[in-house]
Amino acid sequence: MNTWWRRIVLSLVAVFGIVIVYAFIYQWGMLTFEGEERTIYESIQVVIESLTTAGFGGDTDAWNSAPMNLIVIGMNLSGVLLVFLALPLFVVPLFQRALATQPAESTDLTDHVIICSHREREDVLRDELEAADVPSVFVDDDPETVTDLTADGIEAMVGDPEQEQTLLAANIDEARALVVDISDEANPEVILTARELTDEIQIVSVAEDEAAETYHRYAGADIVVRPRQVLGHSLAAKAAMSITTELQETIELDEQFEITEFLVERDSDLAGRTIAESGVRDRMGITVIGAWFNGEFVPAPDPETTIDEHTILLVAGSHETLTELTARTLSPAEERTFRVVIGGYGEVGQTVSNTLEAEGLSRTVIDKREDLGIDVVGDVTDEDTLEAADIGSARSIVLSLDDDTAAIYATLVLEKVAPETEVIARANETETVRKLYRAGAEYVLALSTVTGRILSSILLEDEEVLTPETQFEIIRTTAPEFAGQTLTDLDIRAWLGCTVVAAERDGELLTDLGPEFTIQRGDSLIVAGSDETVNRFIAASR
Repeated sequence: MNTWWRRIVLSLVAVFGIVIVYAFIYQWGMLTFEGEERTIYESIQVVIESLTTAGFGGDTDAWNSAPMNLIVIGMNLSGVLLVFLALPLFVVPLFQRALATQPAESTDLTDHVIICSHREREDVLRDELEAADVPSVFVDDDPETVTDLTADGIEAMVGDPEQEQTLLAANIDEARALVVDISDEANPEVILTARELTDEIQIVSVAEDEAAETYHRYAGADIVVRPRQVLGHSLAAKAAMSITTELQETIELDEQFEITEFLVERDSDLAGRTIAESGVRDRMGITVIGAWFNGEFVPAPDPETTIDEHTILLVAGSHETLTELTARTLSPAEERTFRVVIGGYGEVGQTVSNTLEAEGLSRTVIDKREDLGIDVVGDVTDEDTLEAADIGSARSIVLSLDDDTAAIYATLVLEKVAPETEVIARANETETVRKLYRAGAEYVLALSTVTGRILSSILLEDEEVLTPETQFEIIRTTAPEFAGQTLTDLDIRAWLGCTVVAAERDGELLTDLGPEFTIQRGDSLIVAGSDETVNRFIAASR
């Protein structure tokens, strides 16, 4: 029962109770003060007439005593009071509901992306699509969700995406793609319904579990993405980076130009130095594209910017120079151990464990349930559980929890019981990322960000997301609106907050982009920044 009907039922019960109580009072008053008997039914009739001010029948001449008249006056006043209460509780809301805009049940969009279900990670996708000027519509079966989205200026419609009429109302015949992200169980039904209507549309499905991926493909999905697996690989790579001096995952644009990110550890060679003092640019020839300082992205930081511990650097250079830089971002070898604790053993945690095992790295797994592969059974937010996992001797801990609040609590506890242990955390929502940094985490990556980037890279023809699983977003894209202008003219760093790292022209990668570099039509630009700044670039360059 919803709030509206509950309010009506409770109010009717209250009115009925008032009528019955007044009926007994009236019956007692007539006998006591007037000496006349009235049946309960006659009393109820008089009470209703009094409360509704519809008249008093033949009993008016019988009210000769002052107490009896006061009883009747009280009933009259109660009736007036009930009317005034009914106006704000029922009449006004009824008019408001009648005049309120009902959630849309169809859309007129064409060449659009239909997104089935709405959650935070779809917001990331919508932002990417909007920046690229690609229309999209959310389809959700919750009217309140659709109403809220519409109020925020977002195209949305209500309906069950498993029903043909809903997808027809979403103009599926004119859509460019369908994204299905409801649940592992519901997605195949939506895919089958869509395939009944058209074989032309591209269908992308999001799967949580490995077993579900096969069924999504059998149902007719063109592409099935598993963002939790991608996130797990990335978190494991960050944990491995803090243990080994070998260069981990990079984006190789050509044989002499790679892009990667480094987490600067406490007491490392870089910690406490300015960028100029570190010699990264001048001596090593490495380009500092940007940096995260306490969760804040700074594009092309000033040479006098100090590199603190926990700073995340986005850099570009040759494989040899980046390998040399790796050692300078790590704490001294004698202070490092070679064991990683994993908090949470769901899809992401299992991927982290399997990846570390493939790298030959020692790990200890904590989870609330007892199962194969779990070393310590308990709550990762509990100090005793962390002590049982010998957290103090671990190099790092990967928090792969499915609950953002639990991840924040665990990070706070770890800062107290094991401040030297590096915390690498998974977040589900993007808004949790900064909270985890403030709580003490050294590296945080949001599942919603990874999912949104993967999906947008699939759906946007003129844009390729090179790094769906890093703190930074790096894309390869065209910029037709900037053709004929130099980097000095555009001043992209100051204007949009991101950096043009390189350009591809006629099959050649150009990395030495000076201020006078002129963008030509047909160039593919490698652009790096935060999700927000890269989206601004895409919107401005189209």
